[in-house]
Amino acid sequence: MSPVRLGLLTLLVVAVLAGCTVLRQAQPFDGAHVARHGSGSSPIAHVVIIVQENRSFDNLFALFPGADGATRGKMRVKRGGRWVDEWTPLQAHPLVMPADVQHCHAAFTTSYDKGRMDGFDLIHYGICRHPGKLVGTAVYQYVEQDQIQPYWDIAEQWVLADHMFQTQGSGSFTAHQDLIRGATDINSYESLIDDPHGQPWGCDAPPKTVTSLITSAGKYLAGQGPFPCTNKFPSSQSYATLRDLLDGKGLSWKYYTPCFSTSDGCMPDKKCPLCAGDTLNAFDVIASVRYGPEWSANVSMPETNIFGDIKNAALPAVSWVIPEDDEDDHPGERTDKGPSWVASVVNAVGESSYWESSVIVVLWDDWGGFYDHAAPKQFHDNLGGLGFRVPCLVISPYAIAGSSSQGGYVSPTQYEFGSILRYIEDNFGLGSLGTTDARANSIGDVFDYSQSARSFKPIGSRYSIRYFEGRRPSLQRGDPE
Repeated sequence: MSPVRLGLLTLLVVAVLAGCTVLRQAQPFDGAHVARHGSGSSPIAHVVIIVQENRSFDNLFALFPGADGATRGKMRVKRGGRWVDEWTPLQAHPLVMPADVQHCHAAFTTSYDKGRMDGFDLIHYGICRHPGKLVGTAVYQYVEQDQIQPYWDIAEQWVLADHMFQTQGSGSFTAHQDLIRGATDINSYESLIDDPHGQPWGCDAPPKTVTSLITSAGKYLAGQGPFPCTNKFPSSQSYATLRDLLDGKGLSWKYYTPCFSTSDGCMPDKKCPLCAGDTLNAFDVIASVRYGPEWSANVSMPETNIFGDIKNAALPAVSWVIPEDDEDDHPGERTDKGPSWVASVVNAVGESSYWESSVIVVLWDDWGGFYDHAAPKQFHDNLGGLGFRVPCLVISPYAIAGSSSQGGYVSPTQYEFGSILRYIEDNFGLGSLGTTDARANSIGDVFDYSQSARSFKPIGSRYSIRYFEGRRPSLQRGDPE
């Protein structure tokens, strides 16, 4: 082929790919973007995203040195027949909390209270469709350090981002969609919000399951959305995810997720691929994945398969790692194995040959109803956010060192879930999904690729990798909201 014809063909392919991957122009971000990465070209070939559950930043890191934490919080209470703000101290608590707390969009708007951040005491225990009693001061708390020591050890050595915000003020269903595509828009003026009315939350949901919507005008449309599978969306072709960009470049990805017992009859003596990923499997919403070969090849059940892939030199370019119920930090669970689970995945990467080519991001998918003092910026889009702050840890040999004795750095940059997507897009040259990744500050400003690779120090924990590899899957359902 002649050079001219080859050049024309190249331009045509680039144009077609661009047309396929850009969904829409997102709202512009106020302020200049930070540098897309530190100095030097990227040595990163693997990004691992560990997704935990339902904790606000203040709940885990309120007292972390140098971070934007709080020791007290605002409550909206009635005194003398009128509403007034009062301050209450944040109380120390264990990680295990016996009851769940509302964290749907209505709970967000109540707690946010038009930016006053004083309505957290006015939400209820339970889920929004079946509320219990008022929580009052119970969510004005922080978890005692010794309960979550692995998280503090990571923050003291690597990066703690103290201004990572949810994309939407809602719960886990939309949060997990935001972590694969940066938005839940099904058309130019409506987005999915809150949870589907049936479990699993995806193409495996029971018949007649519906979703709820939020409009660009902020109107909440309960139960007026489509079945939670893209083949029922107005235009599934526009609902692209990071998977589309990675597949387009021939790059590998996996979504490591627990194996849950569902109506397909999966039991402990059956093979896990028979199971749907239930509530927290974001790709169960994507029909082309759920009903295609990638459901077996790329959606990896159970989540502990990541340990085998690391040992067998099969870690993909991009991984999402979803925990079991007992390991997710979710209020209402009876165990505190979450910090050990995270430490085990971090140690597996850090002690492997993948260390010098990896970035590990640990974050919590929503605030779980817990108090946080930092008011999120609100965008005039159809997503209902930004939502509240959640903790975020970044681990890599190229993470810039901070001022702590162990080299930890607290990043003050405003991030959102699209910040992780943007970093991945920039690092691998994928182009842009054109959702919130277009406005978000990349997490790349915490790296310096020109520095010598920092060595890895294992994170101590109560439970080891061997424990998690050896225990049987619980087959329990995930987050009920």
